[in-house]
Amino acid sequence: MNTASLHLGYGTNGFANHRLDDALALIAELGYSGVALTLDHHHLNPFAEDLPRQVRRVAARLGQLGLGVVVETGARYLLDPRHKHHPTLLSDDPGLRIDFLNRAIWIAAELGADCVSFWSGIRPDELAPGVAWRRLRDGVGAVLDEAANRGVRLGFEPEPGMLVQHLGEVLRLRDELGSPELLGVTLDVGHCVAVEPSSAAECARQAGPLLFNVQLDDMRTGVHEHLEFGEGELDLAETLGALVEIGYEGLAAVELPRHSHAAPVVARRALEALRSALPVTPQGPPSQDWSSRVDHPWLVETERAVRADPSAIRTAFPAVGRKVGRAPLRPEADPDGLVHGTVDDLARSRLLTVLGEVLAPEALAVELTELYCYGDDAERRGVLRGLHLLPVSVAETGRTIVEDALRSNDIRLVAAALGPFAQRHLAPHSWRHGVLKCLFVGVPLAAVAGLRERTDTELLRMVADYAAERKAAGREVPADAVELLQEA
Repeated sequence: MNTASLHLGYGTNGFANHRLDDALALIAELGYSGVALTLDHHHLNPFAEDLPRQVRRVAARLGQLGLGVVVETGARYLLDPRHKHHPTLLSDDPGLRIDFLNRAIWIAAELGADCVSFWSGIRPDELAPGVAWRRLRDGVGAVLDEAANRGVRLGFEPEPGMLVQHLGEVLRLRDELGSPELLGVTLDVGHCVAVEPSSAAECARQAGPLLFNVQLDDMRTGVHEHLEFGEGELDLAETLGALVEIGYEGLAAVELPRHSHAAPVVARRALEALRSALPVTPQGPPSQDWSSRVDHPWLVETERAVRADPSAIRTAFPAVGRKVGRAPLRPEADPDGLVHGTVDDLARSRLLTVLGEVLAPEALAVELTELYCYGDDAERRGVLRGLHLLPVSVAETGRTIVEDALRSNDIRLVAAALGPFAQRHLAPHSWRHGVLKCLFVGVPLAAVAGLRERTDTELLRMVADYAAERKAAGREVPADAVELLQEA
């Protein structure tokens, strides 16, 4: 086994009492591979008269130290000495904020930074929500123009208490701006603990390829206070595992802005915690069959526990990914696990098989429903992928669960829903719409069990209508739809 690799960094706002050159040297000396550089009065002031010279010097120093970099723009009093973080993109006159962000973009281009990270600002009480949103959209649009000119990516950060504090709002803003390629997400995993309805790991999966920048810290539910790892409620191992799972390649930098008084010590502790929590990945070629990983001793012991006490599955089911891993079963052919599933999918299926052997039909239906309804997305996928292994007596419960999953836009839930159980038990109308849903959301039709056997003239008509609508709108028809129609 070898330790999975992430590009771990540390934020200069956690070294506020150090000169920038000293902070960079210490961060590299400790073993970090990158730095989140917060532009500020004392750390590369974007309004300095000799800014080009300073930027060249910092770029050279980063190169000497082998540090990657992202540019952060969260300095508190850089723009207004009396009002923290003002002006913002929501202010009556956001010009100074836009100028600052444009300067940050220029600096990022000169440094070769991964991205520039920024946020919305707090909505003043007297400002109507609709007006605030329009100001934000216009301001981000203006900054995007400069980003496009420089070829620099922007990571928009949802920040507790601000107009945009949830990941879903960032994705909505991006959609309204036309889904620009250069606009993605900065995700502070502590913020997820504080305000998001889903775990930090699930937020990372939801952001997926739009994740441009990650900030690492711990927090408690409902409290926006950056804490050292282990002092809050973050599941650090699960979160890092999710970043590895989605193939995140950007910088993941520790964000502890209130710990500058003990920066070297805190930074060392943080790196030790991160290295201890990093997931392990098996050695061997990408084509390795991962199914053997579900012979993990923990799983074998848990199967015994569930057989002795079926209620044990309630605590075991959420823990599966942390214990046995979340990698795709066939990484070379199916890197996202949409078609063949993942290691944790297979492990959860084995636990469901035991449950089906020891519970009466009525009790099994209740337990199955609760595992699905109260589980996170990974647990729901595990239920969906194990339905075909259960007695036919719970088929009605299984149909209800599958139909619920098909109402989701989560491509991994949709893919899992159309497995062997749906092939056997889903009504023709629901099954056809499930296939069409795959085409809409981008699930490969290879994930649909029994596609060739169940394809009928009505499905072909629906797919043909869908293809015609796409063509009329000047949009590309998915290759799977073309292939299905050609084979008919």
